[in-house]
Amino acid sequence: MTLAPEHPSATTAGTLSAHQLPALPGRVLEPAELLAWVRELAADPERWQQHVRHDTDGRHFVQLYRDADIDVWLLCWNTVDDTGWHDHDTSSGAVAVTRGAVVENRPRLGGEPVSKTLAAGTAFAFGPDHIHRMAGAVDGSVSIHAYSPPLWRMGQYSISPSGVMRRYSVSYADELRPLAGD
Repeated sequence: MTLAPEHPSATTAGTLSAHQLPALPGRVLEPAELLAWVRELAADPERWQQHVRHDTDGRHFVQLYRDADIDVWLLCWNTVDDTGWHDHDTSSGAVAVTRGAVVENRPRLGGEPVSKTLAAGTAFAFGPDHIHRMAGAVDGSVSIHAYSPPLWRMGQYSISPSGVMRRYSVSYADELRPLAGD
């Protein structure tokens, strides 16, 4: 699935306007700032809960807001949903789990991935060097993701049965899913 901003000619996009969000500083945010900001947004479900929907035919995701400094998404997860291995190119990010639980896996050379189950109320931040894979741990889970600077490209990875990793550059608007060989 490919998504385009709701109003391509506008300087902002998404389902929410800036005044419906926690205050933004008008500049690119560092990971710690993103973490505090996404926690504040997650703690106020009246701002975003009307966009929650769980599809049986794929992960539901909605771009809540986008401007020159930040990109914000709401993701709804079932246990069959999996992003595949990916990075966020030059963007830092923060994720807040608001309902259910998701699993974050980080690749480890020569061993099994490092896996963490993140329950509702949990949040984490990362820099642009972060490679991970996320999946729904519980049907009906919800998470909010914020990226700064906004996403334009992401790296999607495949790992062959012999252990060779390849990176593919993809648009931020393409739905992430496992690649062949994953």
